[in-house]
Amino acid sequence: MSLIQSLRAFKKHIPGGENIKYSVQLLYSIYYLPSGGHPDKHPNRPPMKRLFFSIALFTFIISMSNLSFSQPVAAKDQNLKLDRGVNIIGYDKAFWQDHTKGRFKESYFKMIKDAGFSTVRVNLHPFSQMDSQHLISPLWLQTLDWVVDKGLEANLMIILDLHEFTAMADNPEAKKEMFLSFWKQVAPRYKDKSDKVLFELLNEPNQKLTVEMWNTFLAEAVKIIRETNPYRTLIIGPGNWNGIESLNTLKLPENDRNIIVTVHFYHPMRFTHQGAAWANEYRNLSGIQWTGTPEEKEEVESKLRVAADWSLKNDRPLFLGEFGAYDKGDMDSRSRYTAFVARTAEKLGFSWAYWQFDSDFIVYDIEKETWVKSILNALIDKKD
Repeated sequence: MSLIQSLRAFKKHIPGGENIKYSVQLLYSIYYLPSGGHPDKHPNRPPMKRLFFSIALFTFIISMSNLSFSQPVAAKDQNLKLDRGVNIIGYDKAFWQDHTKGRFKESYFKMIKDAGFSTVRVNLHPFSQMDSQHLISPLWLQTLDWVVDKGLEANLMIILDLHEFTAMADNPEAKKEMFLSFWKQVAPRYKDKSDKVLFELLNEPNQKLTVEMWNTFLAEAVKIIRETNPYRTLIIGPGNWNGIESLNTLKLPENDRNIIVTVHFYHPMRFTHQGAAWANEYRNLSGIQWTGTPEEKEEVESKLRVAADWSLKNDRPLFLGEFGAYDKGDMDSRSRYTAFVARTAEKLGFSWAYWQFDSDFIVYDIEKETWVKSILNALIDKKD
């Protein structure tokens, strides 16, 4: 094999740095060209050349082994890997002070994986942990490091979801620097982490954070993140609470295709939020069932099809980042609804994450240390 032939073979067979073994064989063939590419035929190659070759080969292997962090991954492939997920840790305040005293335990990562989930969406509230310069508490960041490391050890995909939607909605102009500062600190901190770690820019932009303002904010955040994470998969949703009806208002960087778009789904709200104290319109409702009538199913399917049509038209994969029914509804209706939304999303090609592991809408009862079987089975499509 000639030098030119070797280089051509290298370019042809290893376009993305795969197959290190084959590339090493090519380097050997280049080094031992006169003998047909076999090192045994040149045992007396000059020591200096052998040293030079060894250094070059070592450097080459190291660079090849790091390609997974410097090569782009396809958003569609990442979305397939997200598959089925669950939201975690969002309202576990004690956890962020000392994770050993929080409700969420280390063993839950593996338990979540073993139950059939592929992803955890970690709901983050860092604003209260920032100082006057918007620097995040080192303790809080160390806790986040622990979450990321333990999630990866359990072979889970991890979404770091900035969940400060209430603060951003109340006064977006005043909170903009905190929003951007979060990504200025978190993005470089995890720049060398596996591509199993994804960044979700902001949960549910709403109210004073208008769709126009949100498009401006997200463009600035993407630019900041791409400075240190050029190939990190991002998750971004539209304004108006990540509503499907607002997808057409979302403006993403056209040349950045490593973005998964997220929407949330709680329709019909009078069923999913009956009895919820924070939902003024629905807090006094009770006894509303979801029986799976053709009309009820069509309401769900038609709304999710709108998202699917947008995804196809814009060539952007979709992640259903939240869905579920509040605990005050009857369990049969809740599980029936949950299963139908999950299966419909899957049929349309969405990944999803259920709201949520603990606190409310729960799929796991921490007090009893047991899964809420009806909800778990509905999500994972299992039978008792």
